[in-house]
Amino acid sequence: MRVIGIIAEFNPFHNGHEYLIRKAREIVNDPRAIVMPVMSGFFTQRGLPAVCPPSVRARQALLCGADVVIGLPFSFACAPSSRFAEGAVSELISTGVVTDIAFGIDTDDPDLLKALADTGFEDDESFNNSLNGYLSTGISYPRARAAAIKDFAASKGITGNADLLLSSPNSILALDYLLALKKIDKRNRINIIMIKREGGGYHSQEINGIFSSATSIRNAVLEQAPSFSRSAIASALNGHMPDPALGVMLSSLSSGVFSFPDYKGYIRDCMLKASSSALDDIAYMSDDLSGYIRNFADNIRPGTIPDDDHCLKVFENNISTKRYTLTRIERALASMMTGQDNSYLEIKRPPYIRVLGFNTEGKYCLKIIGKCAKIPVINRPSDCLELQSENAELKKIFSLDMRAASTGWKLYGKDTASEWGAVPVIVK
Repeated sequence: MRVIGIIAEFNPFHNGHEYLIRKAREIVNDPRAIVMPVMSGFFTQRGLPAVCPPSVRARQALLCGADVVIGLPFSFACAPSSRFAEGAVSELISTGVVTDIAFGIDTDDPDLLKALADTGFEDDESFNNSLNGYLSTGISYPRARAAAIKDFAASKGITGNADLLLSSPNSILALDYLLALKKIDKRNRINIIMIKREGGGYHSQEINGIFSSATSIRNAVLEQAPSFSRSAIASALNGHMPDPALGVMLSSLSSGVFSFPDYKGYIRDCMLKASSSALDDIAYMSDDLSGYIRNFADNIRPGTIPDDDHCLKVFENNISTKRYTLTRIERALASMMTGQDNSYLEIKRPPYIRVLGFNTEGKYCLKIIGKCAKIPVINRPSDCLELQSENAELKKIFSLDMRAASTGWKLYGKDTASEWGAVPVIVK
């Protein structure tokens, strides 16, 4: 049985995701290959809550080509690219059934990605010295890391446009996927599938063409705030999402499964909490970010987060700096809101597999996973209660996930305890 693992956020599911699933099956030349995405939960890597809850996004994926959807715990989903990548790759391999891992890239030079990953730069003293040197100039960690990688590549005689490659978020993630695979899949059993991304760039703001970015699709939704007219959203997104994915989102809104999150209200709550909380030990608050955020929160003025700032463009322009990237700030705020301190970052890999949904073929695959998985497989939160007394890391990560879910469901207009009743989505 061929099982293709995909690392995704589906925030929300769009045509590019459908293309990735279809192309992966084509590349392995097996139209019946099982596709198993590992998906972010209530919060995404960039640090904000997802536009739709996990159950809706899992159903979108299952109706558009996926067979099994599993969840990436908050601590790994809402994290820098290296932690995100290692957590996701580890969870897929821990199923015991994944034969391939597919992901998108923004470069026409996948060999350059492989060459960079093969250098083992992360363990090299000269790379770390270069990284520290760049950090000392006051630039952000992602920029410093990219510059140090470029220098290291040049010192090893690696040719290619490293500048262009290292400026792309998707390519940085792809590099971290390769590094994670080298660390976890030491016997090279996993087949790697890199698929060139089609359409708009990762952060493209304009909804344009068949392959519009997730960012542009979210913006098109949020531009309808606060009324969120379903007819207007349907008109704006028609052709930019697969029909089943758009249908699931709109029908879930109509039936009251969720409401679109009020990001402006969420950020205002973050600022209120930041001004009255101890922040120093919160994850990602190092390098005096805690002091910066507290000062920012204490000095908010009426125009800092305007009433019509539904896409957070004004807030994000106000708070981001050369030293502190926006994603780092928003991850730190998410950690503050969910109670994630630095001790959680010492847990390097997910301690369980959460099943979010499956179809008929996926059900058969899950039976095999039940026999082969290297970590516990859970179908609903109550399953963890039976396991956590024997596994301190599982208990800790599960408790954090439930706090993230509570924050998420509140934003989606539902009872904060809703996650306790969650069961996997089943599509027949």
